[in-house]
Amino acid sequence: MLVAVDHVQLAAPPGSENRMRDFYVGALGMTEVPKPPSLAANGGCWFRAGDVQVHVGAEADFRPSRKAHPGLRVRGIDAYAARLAARGAPVTWDG
Repeated sequence: MLVAVDHVQLAAPPGSENRMRDFYVGALGMTEVPKPPSLAANGGCWFRAGDVQVHVGAEADFRPSRKAHPGLRVRGIDAYAARLAARGAPVTWDG
């Protein structure tokens, strides 16, 4: 029986770890989680906020997806949207 999602795996181009940190830590307020040494050499970063984990792997032939995304639930959505906009990540509201 499934009880929860352990983490979401996303992809990014190699060498973009500092941009990942700026967004996931700086804008979203997550904490970086050290990757196991056996995986750290592959690049990418892991992040956590409470029970939510996002793993972003470096992918040599990375191509951004037009629709794939993690759906993150937050408290205080208006304040969170303002935080994102202040960090250069404007929010587009979708009904």
